[in-house]
Amino acid sequence: MKRFLINWLVLTIAAGVMVALLPGMQVKGEPPILGIAAFSLFMALINASIKPIVHMLALPFSLLSFGFVALLINWMFMELASWLAFSFFDVGVVINGFWWSVLGSLIMSIVSSIISGVFGK
Repeated sequence: MKRFLINWLVLTIAAGVMVALLPGMQVKGEPPILGIAAFSLFMALINASIKPIVHMLALPFSLLSFGFVALLINWMFMELASWLAFSFFDVGVVINGFWWSVLGSLIMSIVSSIISGVFGK
């Protein structure tokens, strides 16, 4: 449980950086940190549960498409996390298209790696 909470905190920080840097992502909610935290909660749940299985099943298609299928999966999971956050809490992050989610995934990965490296997660 402790590891999940730390992962959620790291993803919340990374999502905050992502939303701050990308004009194609907007936070809905007051205060905005609630929208980011709700989105990050569902991203953490997805990353811990179904993402590894889906990526493993899609690996042959990802290899054949030079990684495009992996980008599609990441986009779908970001959209799913956004939809779940709005459905359950009426706050979240609005993603304005596929390429914004690709850039958002890249930024979240980089920031998460930096934070995890600094704090030794």
